[in-house]
Amino acid sequence: MSTRVLVVDDDTTFCIMLKTFLQKKGFDAINAFNMQEAEEAIQQQFFDVIITDIRLPDSDGLQILKLIKEKSLATQVILMTGYTDIKTAVNAMKQGAFDYVGKPINPDEILHTVNQAIKKQAIKNINPPGHRSQEEPKAENLPFIKGTGIDSARLHEHIKLVAPTGMSVLIIGDSGTGKEYIAHSIHIQSKRAAKPYIPVDCGAIPKELASSEFFGHVKGSFTGAVTDKTGHFEAANGGTIFLDEVGNLPYEVQVQLLRALQERKIKPVGSSQEIQVDIRVIAATNEDLAEAVKKGEFREDLYHRLNEFCVKVPRLAERKQDIMIFANHFLAMANNELEKEVEGFEQDVIRLFKTYEWPGNLREMKNIIKRSVLLAKSSIISLDLLPAEMIEAPAGNNAISYTKDNEEQAIKSALEKANYNKSKAAKLLDIDRKTLYNKLKLYNIEL
Repeated sequence: MSTRVLVVDDDTTFCIMLKTFLQKKGFDAINAFNMQEAEEAIQQQFFDVIITDIRLPDSDGLQILKLIKEKSLATQVILMTGYTDIKTAVNAMKQGAFDYVGKPINPDEILHTVNQAIKKQAIKNINPPGHRSQEEPKAENLPFIKGTGIDSARLHEHIKLVAPTGMSVLIIGDSGTGKEYIAHSIHIQSKRAAKPYIPVDCGAIPKELASSEFFGHVKGSFTGAVTDKTGHFEAANGGTIFLDEVGNLPYEVQVQLLRALQERKIKPVGSSQEIQVDIRVIAATNEDLAEAVKKGEFREDLYHRLNEFCVKVPRLAERKQDIMIFANHFLAMANNELEKEVEGFEQDVIRLFKTYEWPGNLREMKNIIKRSVLLAKSSIISLDLLPAEMIEAPAGNNAISYTKDNEEQAIKSALEKANYNKSKAAKLLDIDRKTLYNKLKLYNIEL
């Protein structure tokens, strides 16, 4: 069983890069970007080693140390610290931390320290309480990654709240925003997780075959029905059915769907026998269903049946703080799939990523990064590897782009635009508050 490592740091790009480095070295590594996420991960599973920055936006590494020592004496904690925090790190070692490493991090040093921590754990030979076997489902196996921005926090809070219930969920968002992954995540976190999850592309079902696709048919019920067919509803019995792009369903099919949802019974085409079904419905659309209801294009009763709880997915361009989290995630995926070792992005590429409008959202980003990794001849993705239409596209209206040469002026502009609200200014600059505070001191900007 591979060694499990949790890396905690609010510098998301560095945090993901360290996780990727450890994964390449054979460790089962995951990320947390603040104390809350770290605490959730620690409660869900056992970690052999935790590597955490001493300073976190909502707490500090000492709190993580205290939490983990209460839960598992076997876990080794390594602290990452700047020069000014060395005294704190030494004090933490007195409280049970294994070691500390100074920033900037040397990969070989951190790898050596992790291996030493594992050796110490092996010597103790402690069987940790709550240690899960490799076969058990883990939180990090969810099919999407979490961001750290306000919109992401709200999105995942809604998912966490609605998942354990039996409510029908309507997911609304532009194409490519990851609605299908959110639906699957709701299923995984629900009480039906061990039961079937059946995704259905409603836009790909011809009107004349809809009844057969949803409810099945018996042999000989119509021309071409040479065998019995199990429909999507029966296949999902006990679990979850996901109706993707539900707004594309023809009006006649909406009537049949509503009846099945209300009665929880289906009748295969050509059969006289009704089948009782127990399913949870999750639907998704990139259309304005409320407007479609007003126009008479979508049944109002079906709309309310599906919309017991609504999850709105923001566009990628609205999630400025999360852009490089997703970019590094897709970079790791592309490296793995294409068997390459591209390490990161040029600063100009990062700047463009943060100001680009991403009309195709996450799907577009994934494709662009995969293409860039394929074309890359060095360890860094540069501007010349990106599609011309992306480079020539106008920047978004909200972000404030800057370089080292105009950094001070950009910070002042962001503060003015945010009415001197430091949190909003940091968001406009796409940096965290801690970095903004450091920049204010660097340039002696007084508020």
